Amino acid sequence: MAYKEFQDKELYPRGYSVVPDGVEILWETPDNDLGYVRPWTYELQCTGIFNTARYSVIEASTKAGKTLACMIWIYEQAVLNGGANKNFWWVGPVSDQSDIAFRRLKEFIPKDLYVANESRKFITLWNGAVIWFKSGDKPDSLYGEDVYAAVVDEASRVKLESWQALRSTLTFTRGPVRIIGNVKGRANWMYKLGRIALEGDDPDFVYAKITAMDAADAGVFEWKDVWDAKKVYDDMSFRELYLAEPADDGGNPFGIQHIQACIVPRISSNEPVAFGWDVAKGTNWVVGIGLDKEGNVCRFHRWRDSWDATIKKVIAHTGKVPALVDSTGSGDQLLERLRNDGGRNFTGLVFSTRSKQELMIGLAVAIQNGEIAYPDGPIVYELELFEYAVSPQGNIKYAAPQGYHDDCVDALALAVKRWRGMQAVYTGATPISIEQTSPWKI
Repeated sequence: MAYKEFQDKELYPRGYSVVPDGVEILWETPDNDLGYVRPWTYELQCTGIFNTARYSVIEASTKAGKTLACMIWIYEQAVLNGGANKNFWWVGPVSDQSDIAFRRLKEFIPKDLYVANESRKFITLWNGAVIWFKSGDKPDSLYGEDVYAAVVDEASRVKLESWQALRSTLTFTRGPVRIIGNVKGRANWMYKLGRIALEGDDPDFVYAKITAMDAADAGVFEWKDVWDAKKVYDDMSFRELYLAEPADDGGNPFGIQHIQACIVPRISSNEPVAFGWDVAKGTNWVVGIGLDKEGNVCRFHRWRDSWDATIKKVIAHTGKVPALVDSTGSGDQLLERLRNDGGRNFTGLVFSTRSKQELMIGLAVAIQNGEIAYPDGPIVYELELFEYAVSPQGNIKYAAPQGYHDDCVDALALAVKRWRGMQAVYTGATPISIEQTSPWKI
């Protein structure tokens, strides 16, 4: 039927019905039932995309089916939650990328259920919902609308400013968003948002990783294609495109390969001989890390709580083990309380540009020499996000990117310094000049 014939047609979503080959969405009309069966999707597509989380970050290999699954998802969002003039967006890094989804979605939807505007790139469904296909090349063009759901395609190549503009359009509606793409290094907002999702602290975030192996196992393409690609691409490109493993961007002071090489399957069960404590400031975490005599992480504590409760917890967890505490700013008052209530085993370190540089160089040496080991999780996520930049004056600033935490990194660095008995003296060389190979093997 043409748009004029169905634009006033009353349809009421009756819900989902599971059928053997997919999920059937039934629509109740005055005349009859219209059935829609979701096209087949494999398990990782379902868990990563068709979930109830507001934010899903899907790092996937090329040709793994992420685009098709998100086309189905945005269509279902527009059908289930749409209405007259309700907007749903598909945003790519450039218009040519979004045009691909525009053309494919027109082929997917029955032609009598939509009208398309070819010049402005949008589809109007029978229920009045509008699916737009936009470019993220000009962030200012993405402000203003209320958007009820969105897909960010090839998000690792979309500008941060464009993501921020899109996010603002979802504020009023609290609309969900699916963030998909091949990985492209680590210095981009998609990678960093993915680390937040990986931490699992926020139920609004879901993370999924889909490799070429997963897609081949699911029958999306043949294994031969994977092996052929491995012959054609260099190792770094193959790992990014087919294994969803981002390359090291060079701004990490520890070295991504070294960080990965120090990961062990589980936390050590030995007793700690040294602690490092990073105290919470603002919305940050209190983090305490204990090392055993071999340099293995054997204690890991992380919380947000009141000042008095924090002091009690730090004393209880540390006991009489020597501990180095961040005593910068308000941390000085905490250190005084710890020494009065807990004991003289607490020592403070005030963070300055110089002292933090020396502290992080010490941590880099420990990681790159394989002197320490830690389990996967928040420690690894923060280590991989951590970066340094050189100022015009030649000073090096160490910190997490803006909006992210580095409490685990600081606590680990303090623990390493205390573990060494505070005897090591580090040079002023930048960490990337250190070429030690870690003996820890994956």
